Amino acid sequence: MSHINKAKEINQQHHTITKSDTVWPLHIELTPIEREVGRWIEHTVDLGTLALNNEQIIASYGPESHYHEINLELYKDERTDYRFNLSSEDPKIFVVMEQIDSNNSPKLIAVTVSQAAIGNYLDGDYLVLSTALPLPIQAWMEAFIGRHGELLELGRKKRKGAGRSCGQ
Repeated sequence: MSHINKAKEINQQHHTITKSDTVWPLHIELTPIEREVGRWIEHTVDLGTLALNNEQIIASYGPESHYHEINLELYKDERTDYRFNLSSEDPKIFVVMEQIDSNNSPKLIAVTVSQAAIGNYLDGDYLVLSTALPLPIQAWMEAFIGRHGELLELGRKKRKGAGRSCGQ
């Protein structure tokens, strides 16, 4: 199947999925690459096109690329992380995959805009790629934060007598 037909097939299969206040379906292109690391060949992937809607799935996908649809979902308890990402000099979107070998296609695990959530994956045996956060997604995140308010993380009040020596 040609990459043009594959892109059309993806478009036809997922035409009913729509964006909401908390979910944005994304189409992600991952291209397998081989890199020389010293004397060894490393098999990895490169993050290609990030299509924000079905109309953006175009014939520019390479014939060796793997196409994935995954939902970017926003959660109320991660609003502080979203604000931190949006406030950074270069906001990012993160794509998490299982490590691949030469025989496997990349397996997409998650996509997020929370750097704290990515930290959990980096501690495991996952491959994490990032790319610039598209402006439409930044505006969508701002609207989400605006609807639900900024999340202020306040320390809990200590119980009376906590931190004092037990007394005589």
